Amino acid sequence: MRTEPKLTRLDRVFARLDREPERPAHIDVPKMSRHRIVLFAATLAFYGAIVWAVVITSWLVRLDWQVMFFRPYQQWSEIHWFVDYYVVLGQRGPTAVMVAAWLGWRSWRQHTLRPMLALGVSLLLLNITVGAAKYGMGRLGPHYATTIGSNEMWLGGDIFPSGHTANAVVTWGILAYLASGARAQRWLSAVSAVTSLGVGMATVYLGTHWLSDVLLGWTAGLLILLGLPWFEPLIARAEDAIFDLRDRLRARRRSTPAVPAGAPPVLVTPVPTDHEDVAARSPRAPVYLAPGPHTTRSERTPITPAGSRRPPHPERHPRGSTPSARPVTGG
Repeated sequence: MRTEPKLTRLDRVFARLDREPERPAHIDVPKMSRHRIVLFAATLAFYGAIVWAVVITSWLVRLDWQVMFFRPYQQWSEIHWFVDYYVVLGQRGPTAVMVAAWLGWRSWRQHTLRPMLALGVSLLLLNITVGAAKYGMGRLGPHYATTIGSNEMWLGGDIFPSGHTANAVVTWGILAYLASGARAQRWLSAVSAVTSLGVGMATVYLGTHWLSDVLLGWTAGLLILLGLPWFEPLIARAEDAIFDLRDRLRARRRSTPAVPAGAPPVLVTPVPTDHEDVAARSPRAPVYLAPGPHTTRSERTPITPAGSRRPPHPERHPRGSTPSARPVTGG
């Protein structure tokens, strides 16, 4: 009786690293369900409430000033070095590179561009929405505050909402959004929530953001993740268009014969027409514009002119002839 070899945990890990033979038939694509729509609406209302609380200089602004005067970076100075490194997890460049590397491997393994396209769409939405809110409300940060107790709105700043926090929510949350299993989604959701929470609190610790900036940054990032299923049809159409373009380029490359390197050029002889064919059949002497065909200097034969170019002399005789006796005249 033949038994299958029992795979160890290391064997299963390496098996998951191999590329699948073809694209999986069933890839879970989140849809905009009623439950998600309710969560999106509640998060959007919370977003508006935070903005309104800051605009009217409510208790939230007073809490911002109290935390700023507490100066956490001085109260717990021994962890300053760690927070300086940890806050990098919310910067756009390093996090986008790390997440894109992972999702690029996922795209290669499953023969699909959806992970990379979803990341691109989410980052584009993040830049548009958070960037517009930052420059639209123009709030100054704690280090540039001018009036104690004021909301510091519309003074030319770019601090509200926190871009570090929103970026951490989106870039790490997209891993949970694209997870293939329910268990993986739960674990990645918890990891991304803790990571983005730590990034937001790190900016408050360093004094670069108000506490309300961090709250609005969490909300802005969560809105993008909740609304991303609305863009899934656009992602699918973009993926189909890219694959169609790839297939056309491959077909064109196969139809064009490859010319080996160093091969002489092929001269194409045009097909003669009827009157050209008749003219080609009738022999005709070559016509030259010059008196004769042009030849190189080495091919030319020297031509000796006939006769001598010297003027005739009565006293000289040609070589080989006997001179006649001169007449003797008397003196």
